[in-house]
Amino acid sequence: MADPKKALPGNAPGDFFVDSSCIGCHNCSDLAPDIFGEVEDHFYLVVKRQPANEDEIHRTLQALVCCPKGSIGIIGSRGTRARYDIKSIIEEFPLEISKDVYYLGFNSDKSAGAKSFFIASEGGNWMVEAPKFQERTLKWIESRGGLSHIFLSHRDDVAQADLFAGYFKAKRIIHQDDLEAQPGAEIVINGLEPVAFGDDFLVIPTPGHTMGHCVLLHKETHLFTGDMLTSKERFGDPIEAWKPELCWWSWERQTESIGKLINYSFTVMIPSHGRIWRDTSANMTEHLRRCVERCHSETDTNLR
Repeated sequence: MADPKKALPGNAPGDFFVDSSCIGCHNCSDLAPDIFGEVEDHFYLVVKRQPANEDEIHRTLQALVCCPKGSIGIIGSRGTRARYDIKSIIEEFPLEISKDVYYLGFNSDKSAGAKSFFIASEGGNWMVEAPKFQERTLKWIESRGGLSHIFLSHRDDVAQADLFAGYFKAKRIIHQDDLEAQPGAEIVINGLEPVAFGDDFLVIPTPGHTMGHCVLLHKETHLFTGDMLTSKERFGDPIEAWKPELCWWSWERQTESIGKLINYSFTVMIPSHGRIWRDTSANMTEHLRRCVERCHSETDTNLR
């Protein structure tokens, strides 16, 4: 639970605050971008403006219950806290974000707060990344028929995927070059060629952020981009790359991988960190082209 005594400087006066346990995962600003934001020259986020209406309060509370570190809190008396129905917010999760696709919520600090998703599929349900391993999520997934596959985009966002795989007898998918993060994974992707799983799922190797980074294309509609892409985070563009300092392996190879996605059709971009973006396939192609151009103009400051 967030500690008011450790509230970060920069929080706007009012009921909600972020404390010093924040790890800068940006999930709060994805859910409530008008409320949460980074402090200049710092990695952490704060309440930049207190919520002003019921919708903003609702989204702020969603951010609170999904914060991987419990860094978001409510200042004031027990009566002040009681005004906010956190229990009903918890009951909302998982959130349906698109047909057959759900945001599971309850992000894990073991994956730096990466979002995790559930994909309903007649051939067996999939999970993308892994949330906290907890009873509520397990029961919800069980009610939907369990899991057949767990897609792990790269080494950073595996969290407790091994526990989910064991519980549901699901097959974890990860690239060979990031296998050390889940050495017992049941399906290992090799090389740079895409790998199809039936008609609905395509794993596309996209090295750059890490050597073994991959993305997942579902039904030529949903593109799960791991940590390679985000939306309106740095420049206000619909599709952006995170800044070069957050590219752990090769900025040049990541730029090449982003360019490779121009060859695929999709209408919903779903990052593990960052905002979801919906658009036409043609517009997505143009957004990717602009992203690649911008990446070519930036310099990787990490010397590896």
